[in-house]
Amino acid sequence: MLLLRLRLVSLGPFEDITIPFCDDEGIPKPVVVLFGAEGVGKTTILSAIAMTRPGHAIAQHQPWRAEPSSDAPPFVVSEWHLGDDDPARPHPLKVASPNARLDERDDEALQRRREQALFDRRAAERGFVLVALSGARWFSRTAVMLSSPERTLLRYDVRSAASFDDATRTDLARETKQILSFACITSALARQIDDPDSYMSRFEHALRHVLAALLDDDRYRFLGADPVRLEPTFLDPEGRRVDFDDLPRSLRHLVSFGALVMRSLAAAWPDRDPRESEGVVLLDDVESEQPLFRQKTIVRRLHHALPRVQWIITTSSTDVAMGCAATDLVVLRRRPGGAAIDLHEGVDAVLH
Repeated sequence: MLLLRLRLVSLGPFEDITIPFCDDEGIPKPVVVLFGAEGVGKTTILSAIAMTRPGHAIAQHQPWRAEPSSDAPPFVVSEWHLGDDDPARPHPLKVASPNARLDERDDEALQRRREQALFDRRAAERGFVLVALSGARWFSRTAVMLSSPERTLLRYDVRSAASFDDATRTDLARETKQILSFACITSALARQIDDPDSYMSRFEHALRHVLAALLDDDRYRFLGADPVRLEPTFLDPEGRRVDFDDLPRSLRHLVSFGALVMRSLAAAWPDRDPRESEGVVLLDDVESEQPLFRQKTIVRRLHHALPRVQWIITTSSTDVAMGCAATDLVVLRRRPGGAAIDLHEGVDAVLH
């Protein structure tokens, strides 16, 4: 499942705007970076995607608007290339907010709703991966706690809501450490019962490769779980062992990106290498707590680590934008003296 287009109507600062997430031939882009200053609707776009997808399409709430121009309820329409989730499907799946008022015939509207209902049911079974990472993310110093992994770590719920503003739900430390430790422990247990090709052994192998792709430029390496404390441990550039809690905060962000996305891919597609699975990752404020030298390479690192994932990233950092290809960049800019937001792509995006 990869996103092709998104239309927002009367939502946030947008009157009626369509944002492409594909190239001119309709092929989904693996990376889209939404760049703009504060207040231009970057997080609103991510929230709209999260709330209008196969398996989870809900009504949009009307946020504060400086210049309301319509009494019509806000809605979102998204178009999805289902790819691995439905390889035989010849055309995109259109998903709309339940309250959407579209310019279509009655038979077309009925067909769209039936298709949407069908894929809502199918999405509850497997696949259709979407991972949302809030810009309010943070890391507490909390101990590892492993409990009921079959109902937590090994389960992907397509109907789970995504929050980009509630900081009380964005402590990523415990969940990230659970994934790292659990992968190592279960893989070791599988080897003890002569099952080296078990599901969790394959997951640990893939997870290590993803973390290496994210951390190699900083010369850190994931070692595994401490045998006594079960804490995930790393090797720093000087050859010292450090716990996850003692990593530089910027690297904890990188590790969490890799671990959380891999967990969702593996849970949704347990019969395949998660690195080969499709999914959409919504990453808000990617530059948060990242040093300037890494901001220019972070988008490249993420795509290199998981090339089949579609990364939809927001940033207000010019260093992040400069590290992207012009074709990956979408610039949102408020018109001088007004509330309207203009969208710029490609070469036009570079100039703005």
